[in-house]
Amino acid sequence: MAQDPILLPKSLALPDPGKRIAWGRLIGASASLAIAELAARADIPILVLAQDPRQADQLEAEIRYFVGESIDVQHFVEWETLPWDAFSPHQDIISDRLSVLSKLRNLRRGIVVASAPVLMQKLPPTDYVAARSLSFRSGQTLPREPFIASLVESGYYRVPQVSEHGEFAVRGSLIDVFPMGSKGPIRIDFFDDDIETLREFSAETQLSGDLLERVEVLPAREIPLDPDSIQAFRAAYRERFEGQPGKSRVYRDVSDGIAHGGIEYYLPLFFESTAGLLDYLPSDCLVIGPEGLQDLLLQSWAEIEERYQLSRLDPERPILNAEETFSTPQSILDRLKQSPQVRFSAQTLADSKRVSNLATRLPPALKIEARYEDAAAALMRFLDDFEGRVLFSCDSAGRREQIFEMLAGRNLDLVRVDDWNTFLEIDTRIGVAIAPLENGVLLPEAGIAIIGEQQLFGERVRQQNRRRRIERDPETIIRQLNDLEQGSPVVHAEYGVGRYLGLITLETGGIVAEFLHLEYADGDKLYVPVHALDLISRYTGSSNENAPLHRLGSDQWAKARKRAIAKIRDVAAELLDVYARRAARSGHRFHWPESEYRAFEDGFPFEPTEDQSRT
Repeated sequence: MAQDPILLPKSLALPDPGKRIAWGRLIGASASLAIAELAARADIPILVLAQDPRQADQLEAEIRYFVGESIDVQHFVEWETLPWDAFSPHQDIISDRLSVLSKLRNLRRGIVVASAPVLMQKLPPTDYVAARSLSFRSGQTLPREPFIASLVESGYYRVPQVSEHGEFAVRGSLIDVFPMGSKGPIRIDFFDDDIETLREFSAETQLSGDLLERVEVLPAREIPLDPDSIQAFRAAYRERFEGQPGKSRVYRDVSDGIAHGGIEYYLPLFFESTAGLLDYLPSDCLVIGPEGLQDLLLQSWAEIEERYQLSRLDPERPILNAEETFSTPQSILDRLKQSPQVRFSAQTLADSKRVSNLATRLPPALKIEARYEDAAAALMRFLDDFEGRVLFSCDSAGRREQIFEMLAGRNLDLVRVDDWNTFLEIDTRIGVAIAPLENGVLLPEAGIAIIGEQQLFGERVRQQNRRRRIERDPETIIRQLNDLEQGSPVVHAEYGVGRYLGLITLETGGIVAEFLHLEYADGDKLYVPVHALDLISRYTGSSNENAPLHRLGSDQWAKARKRAIAKIRDVAAELLDVYARRAARSGHRFHWPESEYRAFEDGFPFEPTEDQSRT
């Protein structure tokens, strides 16, 4: 970050505790730039609140770009489930949240980004993560059996092979753990009860990587499932809900040590008292949020109450009411009154002593019209009239090269830049960067213009970074199978077509886990563990009534696969013949109207996939 701010006035002071100021005219990426500049001069933590999860994602990406490596930026994400849903958040999401919570207690300077509704989620007490974390180092004596027991009590699942956060596997002298909050799994090599080595390894290839000196294992969930916590839950549940608790799926699952789907919404029953995100932050934390924060919280609360009316009707799954499950908007607003606050808006705010309308402007219309002879006429007029420096922000290497080549052909002074600090330091007038700055802004006082890609090529459907997981996780597959009726045909990759009989919980080798229950010919049963559900797919052949039923241990499925492979080869041979005859003929070369092709290319409304970008 440059020492001299280019957006915030040097005289702009931080608000005192309990006081609030407001910033107006924070257009486009200028909101993130203002936050980054404020963080550079502040010696206290900053909590940035967004309107919704998408804006939180965008603010995080932009702030990281502006601050570079100089300031730590954390993102406390939402669960991405609806209130009282009967399934839990993905393990990767819980891992991210626990990682942030583990760092907040000692946070003295940095930025935490969250969407405003997250403030209403109740969290475990502030000492929960630290008290239930395990820390060990290479060369340390660590009794194996108690260590394995402590992993189970911390909520880790014992599996044959780890593949996601919250799992561990025991293989002779090796214990593989995928700790919450870590980027990848670790391998612990024991010699008796001594840790001989700690290594990173790949969950896909199982190949070991770099040596580690120290590892911290966070709890696997935001709720505990050790015997004492289960006992506390049982007592609180019986006190809260009338009737016979044994008829409740939630009560039975937790009593058996199973994390019931959606158990996060029963969190208050596990603790004498709960906390919120604000409780994890120091009391002097600066809170930056959108103008109209109160209306946002009230709207979220109305949605929670509406959801409660829909979810409270299941007699086998009674739920806590809204006030028990979430913090009310008024309690959040009362808590915020203790902190210094900044509210921001893209609009011009009414002038007052506590309002600062910053000197920003919207860029003019600059869209590249490829169907015209001079596609970039509007852009070139802007570059001729604007006397300052310009940064073009692109979201991919391919788009950056396209813009660079278009401008380079017009004898402009430009260069590719890697980050914001580099752009500020160089003297070149125009920089073209891969950056997450969606919406541009003009900063007249600094003589800088930021031009986003969408201003040049129009709106495009952007992929959500936090939903980039492409593997088929078990809970997603289970939800996809929920619409199957008992007796529906399904296909196992190794055993063929059977009939779906539902989900069942079994104990094998001392491990309680959930299995998919399948039936084959002659009444044979097959139980598929949830970690192997990638082997299961829905039957898509003929009608369900005419679907085959294979016999376990027979060669029916093997023969069917051989016939399919032979058919594939026949089709491939036919295609090769067609293409060979086509290649032998001379073709007609059509004229390529480049302007029309560029118009078609620029009008493509979707975000390219990773493979398309690489190509």
